[in-house]
Parts: sequence; structure tokens; C-alpha cells
Amino acid sequence: MSKKEAPLNALESFMPQGSFQLIEPYLLNYKVHLTITRSRKTILGDYRNAVAGKTHRITVNGNLNKYAFLITLLHELAHLITFIRFGNKVASHGKEWKSQFSDLLAHFVQAQLFPDDIKMQLQKSMSSPAASSCADTALMRVLRKYDVQKEGFCLVEELAEGEHFRISGGRIFKRLHQQRKRIQAMEIATKKVYLFSPVYEVEKIIS
Repeated sequence: MSKKEAPLNALESFMPQGSFQLIEPYLLNYKVHLTITRSRKTILGDYRNAVAGKTHRITVNGNLNKYAFLITLLHELAHLITFIRFGNKVASHGKEWKSQFSDLLAHFVQAQLFPDDIKMQLQKSMSSPAASSCADTALMRVLRKYDVQKEGFCLVEELAEGEHFRISGGRIFKRLHQQRKRIQAMEIATKKVYLFSPVYEVEKIIS
């Protein structure tokens, strides 16, 4: 998906039914330049504060399912509101941002926009939100259920030890054992061992 600025009314197709009416006032009030971009492996969304005549800018990956899209947009809006209140005087994902993000999540959860399983996980996460949805493995597991499932793909944690998988770019690994919150995997070509998030999506190689 190419990078493009999204007309506000086009957002309805990217988010859960009923959420556009709640999100629109934030975008208008803060004069947000919102861009829907192609899939990015390392980030789901991004915020850049208003500077040198430019408005506040938010980008969100357009390939996310509608619930993940809304959560990511709220994550970035929390950054915007935190910046307006505190400028650069606080940590990017410090207590001020956590408080703001929790407040936004609570407001949207109360609006009954999410399925029960996502709602329950968000309620658990609200007390101390992760710096990114990718870092919240429990939430990622639940959100993935609402993705369009791709044949042959799975999470690293769903592989048995010794099974092989391929990541974006074509590199091939063998799944090893879990080490605390990460899973070890050896790259076949180099024999180097790397750590993967349990909820990292990979292509399973059938031997």
C-alpha cells in the first residue's frame, strides 16, 4: 500500500464500526495530518510533533486489522496530547504517556467497540500500557485472531523446537528453546543465534 494522506471519511473503512465518530473530533481539534502507509515491519504507527509551520503528523500502517488500527491510532494520539501538555520534558513512553493512553483506551473500550476478548486484554493492559502493541505479547495474540490469516504462516511460539522458518527477506532459521520472554533461533546460513518475540510472524518451512 503506497503512502497517502487519508481523507477523514475514508477512515471509517479502517476502523471498527462506530469509532470514527469518536476519533474525528481529536483529529480536527489537533489539526492532525494523518497518513495511512504501507506495512512496516518494525513499527505500526508514528507521531511527529508540530514544528516549523507543520501540523502534528501521525502515520498508521494500512494493513492492520480494524481493531489494531484503532489501538495504534490511539497510541499515537496519546503521544500528541502528551506533547501538547508537557513538550519534550517527559520520557516518550513514561508515566505521562501511559496515563494519557490509558485514558483514551478506557474511553473507547467503554464505547463497546471491541470484541470481548480484545476488550478484556485491553482492560488488563490499561494499568501500564506497553511502549508498543508489538511489545504486548498477550494483546498481539488476541489481535492476530482478527487478521486475514496467511496460509503457511504462524507465530514463532507455535513452532516446535527444531522446526525451520523463513522471515521477511528470505533468511532461514531453526527454532530453538525459549529464553525468558524470547525464543532463540539459529540462522541456518551463519549458525548465529538470535532472539525472537514469541508473537513474531514467520513462514513455516515444511521439510
